[in-house]
Amino acid sequence: MKKGIHPDYRDVVFQDISTGVTFLTRSTMKPKDTTVLSDGKEYPLVKVEVSSQSHPFYTGKQKIVDTAGRVDRFRRKYGLS
Repeated sequence: MKKGIHPDYRDVVFQDISTGVTFLTRSTMKPKDTTVLSDGKEYPLVKVEVSSQSHPFYTGKQKIVDTAGRVDRFRRKYGLS
């Protein structure tokens, strides 16, 4: 493998913001946030809106994840409650 041409592959924590579940995996992402896990080490933190813990296909439950207020604006626009 050539040196200097590949991205840094390291441990990264992903956090589902709708459920709060975190999981540790490896990635080339370079987030600015960090978090400390139960092992006492500090890891880069990537926040995601949907993961397998909150996606309807995996949970079997329909849940609307609305981080930008789009559902409320739609309901107000069309008079739905």
